[in-house]
Amino acid sequence: MAPTVKGPDARRERWKGHREARRAEFVEATIKAVARLGPDVGMDDIAAEAGVSKPVLYRHFADKSDLYLAVGQRATEMLMDRLGPAIAEDGPIRERIKRIVDAYLTVIEENPNLYRFVVRGSFVDRPVEKDVVSEDKELIATSLARLLGDYLRSYEMDSGGAEPWAHALVGMVQNAGDWWLERQSMSRESLSDYLATIIWHAIDGLLRSAGVHADPERPLAPLRLVER
Repeated sequence: MAPTVKGPDARRERWKGHREARRAEFVEATIKAVARLGPDVGMDDIAAEAGVSKPVLYRHFADKSDLYLAVGQRATEMLMDRLGPAIAEDGPIRERIKRIVDAYLTVIEENPNLYRFVVRGSFVDRPVEKDVVSEDKELIATSLARLLGDYLRSYEMDSGGAEPWAHALVGMVQNAGDWWLERQSMSRESLSDYLATIIWHAIDGLLRSAGVHADPERPLAPLRLVER
């Protein structure tokens, strides 16, 4: 007779769910400790914020790098919760650009210490398995490349440069955001407008090189048939 196949161990599944919930609680506690104490927060501070001892933390995270990675993944979720809708929403191209830039700047403005914690990575005690910052940039650039590619193709133009262009734009906005976060010499709205203007003029220059004159304040759909 064939051996009886046992179903999943309910207790094991419950314990797994409990551990995942506790890890999520400790990640949120870390984010609160970072926001309150700064990006150089220590494990003692995080444990105190969570109301547990350090040994309890280490039951759920292998080491500091494991906790850092979990916090970085949560920060990615927070970022994409803002960026996703901004990228997906329709509208005039310049308005969409400003909306995307402003969504990014809003996230780092609201979470400056968390941003520094993730970008610096000085908390970790060994190399992490994933580069959270690079993955975020890749994710954002991929979404922007689709947007730029669709825009160029709507004018029957070659969209082959959309991907490197998107990566260049992500790098520019991130560097400008780093500068602004430390200086705060202008409002977020002003910086968003400056960056959107720079990006639009780059797009406009490319369109004009192909004989296309587009109005950045009009929706894309009515402009599909343009005078070349």
